[in-house]
Amino acid sequence: MKKIAIFASGTGSNARKIIEYFTNHQNIKVALVVSNRKTAPVLRMASENGVDTLVITRQSFYHSKSVLDVLDSYRIDAIILAGFLWLIPPYLVKNFPGRILNIHPALLPKYGGKGMYGSHVHQAVKAANEQESGITIHIVDEEYDKGRIIFQKSCPLEPSDSAEAIGKKVLQLEHRYFAPVIEEYLNIENQNNLKDEVI
Repeated sequence: MKKIAIFASGTGSNARKIIEYFTNHQNIKVALVVSNRKTAPVLRMASENGVDTLVITRQSFYHSKSVLDVLDSYRIDAIILAGFLWLIPPYLVKNFPGRILNIHPALLPKYGGKGMYGSHVHQAVKAANEQESGITIHIVDEEYDKGRIIFQKSCPLEPSDSAEAIGKKVLQLEHRYFAPVIEEYLNIENQNNLKDEVI
């Protein structure tokens, strides 16, 4: 049984989809939800679904390795970032090589980097009059949105689409593809063989 920890900062709609997807799964279990906001709705959602939670501070995350100790105690195999806004510190990247996945609400390498999250991304896409947007799932390294891409899926945009409408289209892709891609990634023997489509 492979155990995953979900890191999230907000409402946790992706976290909910992932938890639901892996409920009663034979090989993968969501063992922990970690948040940097003690009032984040994702914490209540996780508890209601029987998943343990952990609230972290900047001090504990960046200036100690207490988070790593907790992850080790749960025997976590992989970390999934689902709307987690802090940069992952080097010690976690080193201890989970190739085993930290993030989803980004745009087609990287476009519209990535520090400060490019949520509505900021969709506003930039709208301002550039892009004809498509989408999602990117990638390995996390020590820079924002620079890790190896393992999956992308696009959606067409209309000139009349607002930034909010773009966000809704992209969120549908996130909810549909994130959990299956996680499953495929964790199950394949050679991670380099993941195809662009796993559905």
